[in-house]
Amino acid sequence: MHPTIESLFDAAERRYLEQNELDVLTEYVESLPDRVDAYRCLRDREVAIMQSVADQLEIQFSTESQETLERCLRNALLMMRHAAMSMLQNDSELLDQQLTVWLTETNAVYNTRAIDTALYSLLNQQLEATLTPTQLKLIHPYISAAEQAMNAQSEPITVTA
Repeated sequence: MHPTIESLFDAAERRYLEQNELDVLTEYVESLPDRVDAYRCLRDREVAIMQSVADQLEIQFSTESQETLERCLRNALLMMRHAAMSMLQNDSELLDQQLTVWLTETNAVYNTRAIDTALYSLLNQQLEATLTPTQLKLIHPYISAAEQAMNAQSEPITVTA
């Protein structure tokens, strides 16, 4: 759960919430149905989204080994699942904790930046074609943060909504 929301629940044990705190909580609760819908859509269409990306990636990088392309796709799949869970919980810290080190180290060890850059571009195209504008608006900051982490050298990622 988003740390701010979690702290609001903790504060409720000691006092009633102030108006600005209630506003934050209201915004979170009101956006939850859209977050759940976006999460379900990603979960239900994951195979189709990633298969399309894989097909296009194989064409663009036909000289790369199958093992390298599969590793990049597996990493993207894991990233998308982490991004979806972070979006569902509205918790960018979750994405940062679970993704930053792993993604930057994997990219550095296997030197797949060119493939990953193309992969993220293809993934974004597929997400735009698959998701509603509301769903895309919810997940995009988390996908962008993961892309930022991939391009960074162990810098903390930031999600901007």
